[in-house]
Amino acid sequence: MNVYVRYKDHNFIQKFWIALKDGNIWTKLSLFIMGAGYMAHRQIIKGLLVTGMEILFIAYMYFFGVGYLGKFKTLGTVQYESKFDVITMQNVVNDYDNSFMILLLGVITIVLILLFIAIWMVNMTSVYYIQDEDEQGHHINTFIEDIKEMFDNKFHITLLSLPVTGVLLFTIVPLIIMIAVAFTNYDQAHMPPTALFTWVGFTNFSKIISFGQSAEFAYAFRVVIVWTLVWALFATFTTYIGGILLAMLINSPATKLPKLWRTLFMVTIAVPQFVSLLLVRNFFADSGIVNSICSNLGITALLQQIGLVKDTITYIPFLTSPGWAMVMIVLINIWVGVPYQMLIATGVLMNIPYELVEAAKIDGATKFQIFVHITMPYMLFVTGPALLTDFVRNINNFNVIYLLTQDMYVTTNQTLAAANAKEVDLLVTWLFRLTSEYYNYKMASVIGCVVFVICAVGTLITFTRMMRAGREEDFK
Repeated sequence: MNVYVRYKDHNFIQKFWIALKDGNIWTKLSLFIMGAGYMAHRQIIKGLLVTGMEILFIAYMYFFGVGYLGKFKTLGTVQYESKFDVITMQNVVNDYDNSFMILLLGVITIVLILLFIAIWMVNMTSVYYIQDEDEQGHHINTFIEDIKEMFDNKFHITLLSLPVTGVLLFTIVPLIIMIAVAFTNYDQAHMPPTALFTWVGFTNFSKIISFGQSAEFAYAFRVVIVWTLVWALFATFTTYIGGILLAMLINSPATKLPKLWRTLFMVTIAVPQFVSLLLVRNFFADSGIVNSICSNLGITALLQQIGLVKDTITYIPFLTSPGWAMVMIVLINIWVGVPYQMLIATGVLMNIPYELVEAAKIDGATKFQIFVHITMPYMLFVTGPALLTDFVRNINNFNVIYLLTQDMYVTTNQTLAAANAKEVDLLVTWLFRLTSEYYNYKMASVIGCVVFVICAVGTLITFTRMMRAGREEDFK
């Protein structure tokens, strides 16, 4: 029976089981010597390469992997010690354990084991396929023919191999390590190599949901996550709607010199964002130029009279008071983000079917009705996935928050200060401060896990709804 017919109704596990059950002696020998089946069917070079990979894996496990897996349960037991040797007149360091290296190489070893098992199972199904082809008298590719096929029929696999490897090494493995750190007591008091850290289970996660006198992290987490979501919502939709309205205004027939206005707004894109944000931060500082102008014009005194500014200060706390800072951050982000959204909206608006607009005008629709019932639905239809991407990006918008508030905003809330947080912190800036300033890696990892869950769940749900089949017909 043709192998395709035999396999087409089976999943990967079932195919492996069929190969294990129905394979000949060489296929079954491939369970132990991975290249045996290839060499038995005249694919010598391929068999040697696969067997060599198996030998390298076994050597790694023997010399390194087993040792790190053995210590992975405790993350090390031998503390760093340094003693002065009176004979050599030098400090002698003992053979100590490094908890982070054990965690890192332990995770890498587990990933390698899982990959090897997957490759081992694929190898079995591949060897069985060759056995079936050989038994039917079909041609068996040589090594050179296999290489040529990787650049022909299987070229997509060749192209994807490098990015998949990069994602595994630089995204998945670091993500697993970050998640693992969240279950340890890795902080400034347990800093390798001079100190060990160990597993603590869900203790760190319980700190952000606990209540009581010592629940600083739980209180800070509630404050920061609410502000993070509020910020992401306002930052996303203000720039999105603002960009659409600005694009419509500039492209309106009544607007003179549209190219000039478009160029002026694009200047904020041409200038690096961190330069713009640092300049704006200085402008709105307590002793900055904006406060000087407001004081000279009497605006500061007026705000004091209506209660928006305390009588005890002589400036407007644009970036140093919680309420003022939150509003200013959103407004400054509008100034920075609207021009970018304007460019996107301009391209989309030019592709709105003109017949729809003309038909609406003939039916007596106003400009507002056309905007609500034609322009916005079409914009959401085309840019919906990008809108979601912007929302996730704003949840992790490190630059705007950090550059505007670092060395500028100081919290007076002692509970937040005890958790090393501020009212204007996002989860990502709080995470950064915990790691770079306070070396509290365990709680930073917990926050990183929360950010990942929020972004991943929101992205999956929204993309599933936005990109489902049939939306084109729904719009029409």
